[in-house]
Amino acid sequence: MTQLVWFRNDLRTADNPALTAACAQDGTVRGLFMVTPQQWRQHDWSPARVQLMLGHLNDLGRQLAGLGIVLDIIECDDFAASVKLLEDHCHRHEVRQLHFNEEYGINERRRDRQVRDCLAGSDIQVSKYRDQTVAPVGSIRTGKDEPYSVFTPFSRRWRQWVEAASPRVLSVPEALGKAVQWEPYGARATDLGFDTPPPDLVIPSEDAAHSQLERFLDERCGDYKEQRDFPAVEGTSQISPYLAIGALSGRQCLLAARGAQGQGGNQEGFSTWVNEIAWRDFYIHILYHYPQISMHKAFKPETEDLRWNPAGEHFEAWKEGRTGIPIVDAAMRQLRETGWMHNRLRMVTAMFLTKNLFIDWRKGEAWFMQNLADGFLASNNGGWQWSASTGTDAAPYFRVFNPVTQSERFDPQGEFIRRWVPELAKLDNKRIHNPGTGGVIPGGYPRPIVDLKESRKEAIARFQALKKSE
Repeated sequence: MTQLVWFRNDLRTADNPALTAACAQDGTVRGLFMVTPQQWRQHDWSPARVQLMLGHLNDLGRQLAGLGIVLDIIECDDFAASVKLLEDHCHRHEVRQLHFNEEYGINERRRDRQVRDCLAGSDIQVSKYRDQTVAPVGSIRTGKDEPYSVFTPFSRRWRQWVEAASPRVLSVPEALGKAVQWEPYGARATDLGFDTPPPDLVIPSEDAAHSQLERFLDERCGDYKEQRDFPAVEGTSQISPYLAIGALSGRQCLLAARGAQGQGGNQEGFSTWVNEIAWRDFYIHILYHYPQISMHKAFKPETEDLRWNPAGEHFEAWKEGRTGIPIVDAAMRQLRETGWMHNRLRMVTAMFLTKNLFIDWRKGEAWFMQNLADGFLASNNGGWQWSASTGTDAAPYFRVFNPVTQSERFDPQGEFIRRWVPELAKLDNKRIHNPGTGGVIPGGYPRPIVDLKESRKEAIARFQALKKSE
């Protein structure tokens, strides 16, 4: 009889609860991954993310083969088609127990329920494990036994949970027998109907993920608090693509950070980075407790009555990096060309779209997912709803980032702008942030498509009108 591990968003052999549990049972262990390109397109997965995932899939297959585990790959269009194919696969290989780590998007949860119901009539046990978060979803609750909807009290309770529970990471299971042959999966993103992706942002392998994490903790994490907001500086971990596809777990990141923190150095840098792990957990908990989040709904239902401007030409200018606001344009060009954007600039560009252009946050959320190599529903949605003042822990509606001020503060020498908006490269360090002041705008660069002060006032007025109508 066979133990089957169904890999999804957890492409790793270390600290994988489903894989560890399967390997602890008697019998043969097989792995399975289901390629569902039509579903991925419905979920706005980017070519960069698909290509990265396919690279990791081959790395996973090689690693499992070394453990004596065959990884089967099944291609189908979407989740609906995958259920019957999974059932057939289980019967073909005489599967006694199916193991998988939970996912929390609404479509993923519906698919998993369908699988459970489909296998209920068979003598196949279905075992699921909570894996995506450090603190299992549902474990961090208020004194009234309700889920938190504000980050700060959640993070305090989260840290208490971490201290009390002392989470650990699981080792790679021992080999179950002789190594087996792995036939690489040859499909690329373009073969599955996706556009040509940008060059790989990170090396697609589990070992490379750990190396990147270790380098960051050794070399940059101590300065993380001071450096993380400056896009021209390599001050962040850039492990988010690995987290998005599960090549690294949040537990691995937390324990590695705490180990490095214990060796001394700037403790505030490590604590600030650990807080980012808590933020990731928070948004996944929100996705779990409030399924409307993955159904294109605002967390704050009253904000569904906001009347957003039509997308139109302003939205196209934002996407293409030609708004006439240099820091916004630089960030949007970085996104298109690399599949990544600095986190500070994700907030700046999102708030510019939703507050200055007053375009529906859902438009921007989808565009980010369609381009980011690290696109992850919980974090991406959480960040967009924060910026749009429609979500949990949202920025107050009257707090509107001025992108020029942000640029002057976090790219003071204009290095980031010069890299991505070369037509402004010859401007001095003051004018480069707002080229329309004090001289002629260099040829080819547009004037601002919106007045920052007036559009801010208009956004605040719309939110105030919404509050009055309540």
